[in-house]
Amino acid sequence: MPDRRNNCSDGSHLVRVTSDTPNSLGRLFSNMLTATPVARSKTPAISSYNGQMPQPMFSEIRLLIFDLDGTLIDSKTDLVLSVNAMREHMGLTRLEPEVVVSYVGQGVTILIRRALGDGASDEEVTRARAIFLDDYRCHLLDNTVPYPGVCEALETLRDRTMAVLTNKDVDLSREILIGLGLRPYFSAIYGDRSFPQRKPDPAGVIKLMQDAGTSAWQTMVVGDSDTDVLTGRNAGVWTCGVTYGFGAQTLEVVPPDVLLGDLRELADLVNGRVRGTV
Repeated sequence: MPDRRNNCSDGSHLVRVTSDTPNSLGRLFSNMLTATPVARSKTPAISSYNGQMPQPMFSEIRLLIFDLDGTLIDSKTDLVLSVNAMREHMGLTRLEPEVVVSYVGQGVTILIRRALGDGASDEEVTRARAIFLDDYRCHLLDNTVPYPGVCEALETLRDRTMAVLTNKDVDLSREILIGLGLRPYFSAIYGDRSFPQRKPDPAGVIKLMQDAGTSAWQTMVVGDSDTDVLTGRNAGVWTCGVTYGFGAQTLEVVPPDVLLGDLRELADLVNGRVRGTV
């Protein structure tokens, strides 16, 4: 693990799309329900199937809502280093990287509470949270980078409205996206404290849909974890999971409508360049 700088500068119908299996989409549609989606208990459904991708389909999606950590950016190293810096400051031993990463996704307070362990008091959590944030703010971009293919995918998708909805601190999220040159792609960035409840509460998705003037059928949530899938389900929109992120293992329990191994495949999907056969 790199050293720090010393200075502070109910399951869905799942289709897997990977570079090895570009024509697997048809399997999704052969089993789709025919009911029209309502407020939210099931994913948006397909009314017909003809052996290939029905039209209109994902090409109708106009709003793409992305998670941040584990989806757009690989922030693992910087998060792990700041969590362990906090633990050392609190007189605790360092945690293994994979343990820290398993705590990511529900916001900073839950991250810190999990990192301290069950016996931590509220006062200790508050103190540790401040220590973590002080360190992390200084090192947001030491090692954090976009995942391979993210920049190309966002460029290809520019004709659609795109936004970020994360449980990460919203100010830190904006700073990271600005620092990585990704901010211009997004119409809005929402994070922890943007709404009364964090994901999987659907408030952020609903707000973004209202602002963009899109329906549930025209909206997709893209993320690496069950939290993102549940957020999409709660809002009644399409869900897309990515297999390279922090929480990919949770997608086995809460599967999305679409599962991708590379974000560039999303551009092919919504631009109608991928067709499936039975």
